[in-house]
Amino acid sequence: MLVDSHCHIDFPDYDGKMDELRLAMQENGVSHALCVSVNLPDWPRVMALAERYDNFFASVGVHPDHAEGESLGEEALLQRAAHPKVVAIGETGLDYFRLTGDLDWQRERFRTHIRAAKRCGKPLIIHTRSAAEDTLRIMREEGAEQVGGVMHCFTESQEVAQASVEMGFMISFSGIVTFRNAEPLRQVAKWVPADSLLVETDAPYLAPVPMRGKVNQPAWVRHVAECVAQVRGIALPQLAAETSANFARLFRVDLQ
Repeated sequence: MLVDSHCHIDFPDYDGKMDELRLAMQENGVSHALCVSVNLPDWPRVMALAERYDNFFASVGVHPDHAEGESLGEEALLQRAAHPKVVAIGETGLDYFRLTGDLDWQRERFRTHIRAAKRCGKPLIIHTRSAAEDTLRIMREEGAEQVGGVMHCFTESQEVAQASVEMGFMISFSGIVTFRNAEPLRQVAKWVPADSLLVETDAPYLAPVPMRGKVNQPAWVRHVAECVAQVRGIALPQLAAETSANFARLFRVDLQ
C-alpha cells in the first residue's frame, strides 16, 4: 500500500467529495494520507478530517506564502501539536519565489516552527522555493537535525538533497517528477537513499502525468510512485513498501 505524505484535502476543492476521494484511494492502493496545515484559521478543518477518519493524519503550521501571523509564537503551535493526530510541525520554510522585499518575518517564523518542533519532539515538513541556501542555513543554525522531517515537493539539486539527508530529513517527490521536462529531478529521485524517500501529491496542486490539468487527489500518488519506481529500477510494490515504512518511522505512526 502507498501513503500520500502531503496533501491539502481540507481545501474547498473537496467539499462534498470525501467519499469519492476515499474510494479512489482504496481502488489505487493508497492506504493513508497526511493532511498538511497551511495556516491557523483553517487548521480546524484539517483536524476535523484527521479526527473523523482513522487513515488521515494532520500537521500544524503556517505556510511561508501566508504573510498573516508574522508574530506567530511557539505556544500557538505547541498547543495544537499536543493533539495525538498531529504528527508534524509545518508546512513551514522559505519561499522567495512568490514573495519579495523584506522577508525577515518569514525567516523568523521558520525559526519559530523549528523551535516548536524541537520542544514537542515532532518532525518538520519543510517547503523551500528559490531559497535553498537560506533554508539549509537556518535548519543548521536552529538544530533542525534534532527532530528531522521531510523536504516536501522536492525540486532542488542533488547537493541540496544530500545536505538535507545528512541532517536526517527525508526527500518527498510530487507529481512534478512525472513532468516531461523534469529529467534532472528524476535523477535526484534515482539517487535518494531508499530509507530517505517519500512520495506525495500536494493535492489539489500538481496533478501528475497523465492527470495534468485536473484537481489532484491522494489516489494519484500512485502515478508519482510508478514514475519513481521506474527511475530507480524497482517494482512498484517495493517502492510502496519502502516509502510507507519511511512514513511510519518518520511520523511515528502505525499504518496497520
